Amino acid sequence: MARPYWSGHIQISLVSFAVQVLPATETKSEIRFHQLDRKTGERVKYQKTSSDGSNGETRVEQSDIVKGYEYSKGEYVTIEPEEIENLRIPSRKTLEVAQFVDAREVDPGYFEKPYFVVPENDAQAEAFAVVRKALQLAKKTALGKIAFGGREHLVAIAPTNDDKLPGMMAYTMRYAEELRNPAAYFADIRPVEVQPDQLSLAEELIKRKSASFAPEKFTDEYEAALRAMVEAKVHNAPIPRDQPAPQSTKVVNLMDALRKSVQGDEAAPPKKAPARTTAAKSSTAGPKKGIALVKAKSGKPKARKTA
Repeated sequence: MARPYWSGHIQISLVSFAVQVLPATETKSEIRFHQLDRKTGERVKYQKTSSDGSNGETRVEQSDIVKGYEYSKGEYVTIEPEEIENLRIPSRKTLEVAQFVDAREVDPGYFEKPYFVVPENDAQAEAFAVVRKALQLAKKTALGKIAFGGREHLVAIAPTNDDKLPGMMAYTMRYAEELRNPAAYFADIRPVEVQPDQLSLAEELIKRKSASFAPEKFTDEYEAALRAMVEAKVHNAPIPRDQPAPQSTKVVNLMDALRKSVQGDEAAPPKKAPARTTAAKSSTAGPKKGIALVKAKSGKPKARKTA
């Protein structure tokens, strides 16, 4: 079991109970690369050094390194680790709930990283369970702040949806000033009047493609391809290569593309690879503005042998 990332109390007015916050994610990638000298094949190593005042460099031990803030050009004030540890920040040990909000009100762009929240011990279980159930029934999320990792984080706390897993989740959040202004990116999007028949087909396409979320169905294909390449190199076998990008052919209008998408999804047999998409013929002379239907080039990718 992972070690707690933060331990302290959740405080709601006069109600307080101790919890532990544990990381909910872990890195699963097994591919690790080292930096090598191309000429010798030896690993590249790095050393921390400082100038010795005579245009030379002196190696610095980790125990001799402290944080420094440059308050003027070339002038620093040093900060010792214990000075940071002794900062007077209430949220180091207590998450005081500032307010409750509807979960749907919070833009997903604010969320950063998930954590598990559990009662610190059996004595805290009752208050933990009552607050969790109240949040669940009210469909609310608690907002507060906790300090760890060298900064104070805005945190959202919400109950799990499954009563068989009677815990709560904490999500570190970005502050408003950390998010770029979306208007700077979306303001130039050309306004388009959505046609009812196109919208109806788009809704039908979404309906046909909808299913319950099953996260185990989604895997890191980049990781798999990287591993296949490494294995090929280790065994001096042909390296799998990516196929050329599909080339655009004819262009059909949006209505035809939506209709063909819905018909194709309806007719597609289950558990079979989809047939290659062919370009539809235009009903009038000349290309129409809309969505390009593409046909991938056939043929197997070439493979090369490693030295």
